[in-house]
Amino acid sequence: MDFKKIVFATDFSENSNHAFEYALNLAQKYDALLVLVHVISEPTDLNGFYVPHISFEKLEEEVREGAQKMMDRFCETYLKSYDKHEASIERGLPFAGIIKKAEEVQADLIVLGTHGRTGLDHVLFGSTAEKVVRKSPVPVLTVRTPVEKKK
Repeated sequence: MDFKKIVFATDFSENSNHAFEYALNLAQKYDALLVLVHVISEPTDLNGFYVPHISFEKLEEEVREGAQKMMDRFCETYLKSYDKHEASIERGLPFAGIIKKAEEVQADLIVLGTHGRTGLDHVLFGSTAEKVVRKSPVPVLTVRTPVEKKK
């Protein structure tokens, strides 16, 4: 199996950075296009509420600009030596945005980190990685951040 296009989903966390090492290594090994994607959640919980001094359009624009700056910084920091990449900021539910981007670019693989949450944490926060794994027609590689060993 050759990987020609790999989608890497990031939330700019330490967890994502760890998974990025795998995505970049695979992209380099297969000389694949590495497509980075960050999905901005829709502020649906706030719709219909009055927020003084700022409109939702302005807020959304500022969030998008902030995310774009983070993506640019990430690419400048980690992708200096690999030119075969593109980056994208999407809106929507994170799992759906990741899958949509993978389908759009006809990716061969999605790579993303997982927090490895269990119990109540998992119930409360859900798992983007789990939803991507369950719903994606594209194969998914999840990378769990190593747990530091207690001394």
